Amino acid sequence: MSDPRKRARRARMLRWLLNLYPPYLGAGVRVLSISPDLRHIQVRMKLTLWNRNYVGTQFGGSLYSMVDPFYMLLLIEQLGSEYIVWDKAASIDFIAPGKGTVYAEFEVDDALLDDIRQQTAGGKKCLPRLQVDIRDEAGELVARVDKTLYVRLKPQTRQA
Repeated sequence: MSDPRKRARRARMLRWLLNLYPPYLGAGVRVLSISPDLRHIQVRMKLTLWNRNYVGTQFGGSLYSMVDPFYMLLLIEQLGSEYIVWDKAASIDFIAPGKGTVYAEFEVDDALLDDIRQQTAGGKKCLPRLQVDIRDEAGELVARVDKTLYVRLKPQTRQA
């Protein structure tokens, strides 16, 4: 999809749909912005009764869920329908308790996309490792998530 107006509409629609997604509504996750070119996403999660753990801080599962799909979504949008993009693995390192609202930002750049296209051109899989930090309102690190994705050209588009 190369038309910038179509991409911008798609970004607005995706943000709207994600903000109505029941698990995100319940967890207090809010997509603040998706760039019109579908390369950058900002997400926020307020501390609520529904995502607070026994000791009164952000529940670890909610911290992970707030960052779970976004790299996959960005890569799907950037690479297009010729590619299979899946989450393969993830780990989360809890650094400090999330005592209030937390934020995360995701971005894919040309270098990443070029590397993926180069690695998958011959039909092989690519397993990019991406990282996202979850920070509190003061900018302090709360958790770091490492994600491994699986990317490969769909069988009908692979070179023989």
